[in-house]
Amino acid sequence: MDVTTPAGAPWLIVGLGNPGPEYAANRHNVGFMVADLLAERIGGRFKRAGKAQAQVVEGRIGPPGPAGRRVVLAKPMSFMNLSGGPVNALKDFYKVPVANIVAVHDELDIDYGVLRLKLGGGDNGHNGLKSMTKAFGAEYHRVRFGIGRPPGRMQVADFVLKDFSSSERKELDYFVDRAADAVEALVTEGLERAQSTYNS
Repeated sequence: MDVTTPAGAPWLIVGLGNPGPEYAANRHNVGFMVADLLAERIGGRFKRAGKAQAQVVEGRIGPPGPAGRRVVLAKPMSFMNLSGGPVNALKDFYKVPVANIVAVHDELDIDYGVLRLKLGGGDNGHNGLKSMTKAFGAEYHRVRFGIGRPPGRMQVADFVLKDFSSSERKELDYFVDRAADAVEALVTEGLERAQSTYNS
């Protein structure tokens, strides 16, 4: 079921990741990758967001003109496990209803490249989601980007903080592009239609 939100309220699309060049290509930073592509699509560049510990781009997604949806793309510049603070500050500053927040994040329990869109639910051990839910509740949208489980006995923390493998990188651009499409569909067409297209 789609949630009705106030007409004209902006959407806050949050790519989750860790700041700094050493983390840029990590599996845990796929949310940043999707946010960067969305910023490129709307012709914006990330800039520091006032007092919030985040970088933002403001723009519109969807058809040109007033029919487009107002969006704020955000990348928290705290570390992943502290994402809730910066996102909450942006939510308050831009007056975004919780149901208009979309978290784009890596998901261990889904095969690599597979997408799942949903509203609300648990955090499944994801520290970025845990921090956001603690800050303002769980009823926000998620675009979950599958990264699969660690091989062998590798620890989860080591796996998510490693770069995608060379074989994964061959398809990464395609999957990031598809995740950006899914975010746009969620914002412009609603959850159910976006799910029917992208929940493969």
